[in-house]
Amino acid sequence: MISVIIPTYNSETELVHALSALVPAAAEGVVREVVVVDGGSSDNTGQVADAAGCHWAVLKKSKAERLALGAEIAKRGDWLLFLQPETLLESGWHHEAQAFVERAAHAPNGPRTAASFRLRYEAFGPGARLGESVAAFRSQLLGMPYGNQGLLISRQFYQKLGGHRPLPQLEDLDIAKRIGRGRMVFLRAAAVTSGEPQQEGLIAGLRQSLARFCVGILRIPARVAIKLHG
Repeated sequence: MISVIIPTYNSETELVHALSALVPAAAEGVVREVVVVDGGSSDNTGQVADAAGCHWAVLKKSKAERLALGAEIAKRGDWLLFLQPETLLESGWHHEAQAFVERAAHAPNGPRTAASFRLRYEAFGPGARLGESVAAFRSQLLGMPYGNQGLLISRQFYQKLGGHRPLPQLEDLDIAKRIGRGRMVFLRAAAVTSGEPQQEGLIAGLRQSLARFCVGILRIPARVAIKLHG
């Protein structure tokens, strides 16, 4: 049913947790395969992927290009789930994902829809809660989830959209923009990620927020906003 694609780079610890959340789904046949495309890690990311039985590939290019390669390698699922290695899917997520896929199979435009998960940060404190609220507001208003919220999309629809474009940044907003708000569904299950939002510093955080605002609200192409994003 679902092929999972994970782009990694020195993601040894994060990958262990991300893969552990996929085990129940694999045991029930919802997840058929996991493809890990690495950017040239120097840690034990490859050994983790091998021990878990993942398909392994190395591509020392942007995250977007690694995601696109993973989609090409994946063969066993009619649906593709793009995950970041730092994303831990909430227990029971696969039941909701399976229900979404089954509904899509019977709806007239179902195969041309996509789904994402609710963002939740592991960190405590008002910063993390504010980040979750902002992500939820942007997701519902614009239909543009962050990359660490995951993206579940049919292979047919992904190919029709042209897949992930070879961008150095903002690949998550670029493909979400092409999917469109009316074709994006947000699942109740959470995608849990570590840390707090915008730890890069005030100036970098403001620049990145402005770049995402330009793509999401002003509809500026992602490739134009990349220089502002940094």
